[in-house]
Amino acid sequence: MLKLLFFGLAVLLINSGCSNAAGNNKEDVQTSGEISEVKTVAHELGEAQITGIPKRIVALEYSFIDSLVTLGITPIGIADDNNPESIIGPIKEKLGNYTSVGSRYEVNFELISSLKSDLIIGDISRHKEVFARLEDIAPTLLLKSHGATYSENLSSFPVIAEALGKQEAAQQLLQKHQETLDELKKSVPENEQRTILPAVVNAKGFYAHTTQAYAGSLIEHIGLKDAIQSDVAYPQLTLEQLIEYNPDVLILMKSGTEETIVSEWSKNPLWEEVNAVKNNQVYEVDRGVWSLSRGIISAETIAKELIALLYP
Repeated sequence: MLKLLFFGLAVLLINSGCSNAAGNNKEDVQTSGEISEVKTVAHELGEAQITGIPKRIVALEYSFIDSLVTLGITPIGIADDNNPESIIGPIKEKLGNYTSVGSRYEVNFELISSLKSDLIIGDISRHKEVFARLEDIAPTLLLKSHGATYSENLSSFPVIAEALGKQEAAQQLLQKHQETLDELKKSVPENEQRTILPAVVNAKGFYAHTTQAYAGSLIEHIGLKDAIQSDVAYPQLTLEQLIEYNPDVLILMKSGTEETIVSEWSKNPLWEEVNAVKNNQVYEVDRGVWSLSRGIISAETIAKELIALLYP
């Protein structure tokens, strides 16, 4: 009888030990699950499976740097075209240390891999063909940026925020952003009739930014009118074509250090026929702000600068 009692106690102890072990394993799995929760984030080329909250982010386009620093995050790697000066001042002052991963056109895959990135954010326009190589390194989001409108660029912001678990902050930031633009829009008179044409200029040509381009669509968003309503973002214009559109205001973004085609055109009597030239409304602005950055910070900078130029 005594032997049976000891045997029963032994069985109870073994069962109790197994139950505790099973309970501890379950808790570990739950704890592990909380740490490494996997979420699915949709992007322009499908869905990315992202584990936890990414900390080592690589941004392959300037607009995504704008989005990240707006959310209070410094990417570990940036495609800065091998030129840190290409990052605009209002973003640079919020940006910490990072590693350049080459140009937006030709990123350095080996360097990105060495950074042990846990999230890569690329441009659907530039990086679609190398998506598989990027995804082999880390979960990759391909979003709209180059050649996209203001609203299309803005739509990438909440996707980035979702990947980083910052949806609530993003919603507040977007609301504040819209309030800022709405306030600036109040400066535009209801009877404003002038047409505005932003353009990138270099030694080779004059590249208009239409309503399909970032700056052109932003101009329209704040109640002004781009001189070229078009589905083509960056058409190259001759001087004769510019005269046909005849903008009242020219916003020129110089690319490169050489003299631009405008220097050549200014020697042509036809140049004086452009309304903006006649009215002394030709302005040179920072291409980095007006054309490259394409984010919340740059949008507000552009809008403030334009309002100040038009209504001094």
